Amino acid sequence: MTGFRHMLAALGAIALVVASASATPAMAAAGITDEVTMTLGKGGTLHVVEKISGAEGELKRTFLTRTRYDDTSDRLYEISGVKGGKLTGDVLTVTAPATVEYDVKGAVTATGGMEELRWFAVNGWNTAVAKATVKINGPGQVQSLSCFAGELTSAIGCTSASMDHSATRADFEQAGLAPGQALTVVVGFPRGASGGQPIIDRRFSLAAAFALSPVTGGALAALLVLLLGGLAALYWTRGRDARIVDHERGAVDPVRDGHFSPPDGVRPGQIGTLVDEQADVVDVTATIVDLAVRGYLRIDEQQRQTYDAPDWMLVKQPHAPVAALLPYERALYDAIFDARDAVLLSHLSGSFAAHLGKVRDALYADVVSQGWFARRPDAERTRWTTIGAVVMVVGVLATAALAWLTTYGLIGLALIIAGGALSVGGQYMPAKTAKGSAALAHTLGFREFLFSGDLGDVPEKQRVELFSRYLPYAVIFDGVEHWSRVVASVTGNGSPSDNLYWYHGPAEWDLSKFAGSMRTFTTTTSGAISATRQFRTL
Repeated sequence: MTGFRHMLAALGAIALVVASASATPAMAAAGITDEVTMTLGKGGTLHVVEKISGAEGELKRTFLTRTRYDDTSDRLYEISGVKGGKLTGDVLTVTAPATVEYDVKGAVTATGGMEELRWFAVNGWNTAVAKATVKINGPGQVQSLSCFAGELTSAIGCTSASMDHSATRADFEQAGLAPGQALTVVVGFPRGASGGQPIIDRRFSLAAAFALSPVTGGALAALLVLLLGGLAALYWTRGRDARIVDHERGAVDPVRDGHFSPPDGVRPGQIGTLVDEQADVVDVTATIVDLAVRGYLRIDEQQRQTYDAPDWMLVKQPHAPVAALLPYERALYDAIFDARDAVLLSHLSGSFAAHLGKVRDALYADVVSQGWFARRPDAERTRWTTIGAVVMVVGVLATAALAWLTTYGLIGLALIIAGGALSVGGQYMPAKTAKGSAALAHTLGFREFLFSGDLGDVPEKQRVELFSRYLPYAVIFDGVEHWSRVVASVTGNGSPSDNLYWYHGPAEWDLSKFAGSMRTFTTTTSGAISATRQFRTL
């Protein structure tokens, strides 16, 4: 019996040793102890003092600073005033054992008839928490309390939750939190006790950013009024020209002494710029023909074989009064010849292209000096187009900012639309003066008479001369084909005639072929000019 007792004692000692040996790592793995004391002050600022023990060395805690608030917003928690540790982003680093202090804003919200404090008192540690205790002192008596432990979405209550006899302090305890798990405490105080408010951050979504609301709808309605007002103002600007033109047209008689004529002293290039408010390739082509008709150069059509491209030699006429040319005509004349006496149309390149910018500038300056425009049409278009582009850029930036920060993205979109409309409308902003409108009225009357084909009582022998005089204007009005047929019908039905004084054809060429020659010449010349760099955008 005695031996049996000794054996039992020995087995008990062995079991105690084994139990002690196994208990040591279990305790070591149990985790830290986290004692948290929180005081809710005015303005909803929560001051936290956290004492960490039960371990040594560096520990890290990742705060939860953003949670879902509703379908469109998140709730933020701001951590500041950290003492006893280092906060980098949302990660707090401490060297245990340690006492850490920090402030939390955004943990309070009004709900029902109370003010609710909700905070993740213990969470995000990179090690287990063996025991956590939380004490909360508030600005009023505790109305309600609850707590949750485990994963962040857990609805399981903590180990214990209570309040002191005066109901001014709430106490919570939780044992055994795994790394990353949380102890969330919720305490209700009287409404307005601290005056705290949640920090709400709207989540970005296209649907919310461009939501239609009374504000955005009103802004869109205002934009519609603005656009309609702009169109009305644009019509008034352009309509003013139309009304003066209609008034003046009735007072202008393009037929003088049995002859029809353009406005006094007005050149084809000037008329082209007056009509469409642009100095373009057609104006230059018509001016080349006009210079030939007026004796400054001669156009010689070159002989060609069946598959050769048509070409013309532009020949400088000696003793031409070059000094009498208008500035834009002189710029074109110099661009064509460039210190040479003759040049093939197909060879107009190089220095010719460099001079064409001067021709364009001189044409715009000419219509202003004539008093037809108060400002250069190109400068006026550029001015309004630039303003429209700036408004569009501002609209893009405003739309991005408003869409990201608010739900008023449609207001910025309205600016983009307005800027685009202004850029397009800027092309119609140049307005003629009363003098310019009167000149345009005479021009339009002349065009109608020119296209009517009614040559009146002009003697037949003078009709070819009139054709030459008015051909450059037919180029401007895109009526070369029509006018050529009219003239051909009054020149003996195509019977042979000598070369014109300003246009020479190749061998076996006669005036009956002139209409086709001029149609090809104007088309080829316009194509050659438009291929040059300065006039590609005209």
